[in-house]
Amino acid sequence: MIEHRLIEKMLKIVEKEADKIAKGDSVDPLFIDTTVDFIRTYADRTHHGKEEDILFRDLETKEMTKKDDKMMQELIDEHKYARKTVVELVDAKNNYVQGKKEALRIILEKLRSLIRFYPEHIMKEDKEFFPNTERCFSEDELDKMLEEFWEFDRNMIHEKYKKVVSDLQRILH
Repeated sequence: MIEHRLIEKMLKIVEKEADKIAKGDSVDPLFIDTTVDFIRTYADRTHHGKEEDILFRDLETKEMTKKDDKMMQELIDEHKYARKTVVELVDAKNNYVQGKKEALRIILEKLRSLIRFYPEHIMKEDKEFFPNTERCFSEDELDKMLEEFWEFDRNMIHEKYKKVVSDLQRILH
């Protein structure tokens, strides 16, 4: 849940920039690139990655209520929605950079969609799903999961920059 607080701070910045975009007639492509990098690397791969690769995996072995099981599937679907929205944001930014001014409307729509999405998603996890499913684990299991979360985070920087190098090699060859 600590990671949620940083995501919320970023969303406030995105919201301010979206308001500026709506009032003006332009967007800074670098701001979109930075936002996309934050969402893909931190919110999705790091945060959602721990949920999907560790927490949800471990919950598959537990007796959950039908409600919690259904909510876990909703959260997975919401993660997919966020990924799809980010892809659409990148496409719109690329169109904008190519001179297609109508893409500005789509950029704004995708930013606002993410601004609406994340607070609801975070609240669902913080207030309901995490507290409910935490009860499925013993103290020892929770400690082991936390250790696995730390290891996941420790490897994240290597994963990110291996991808940067791989992408550059692909582009340049």
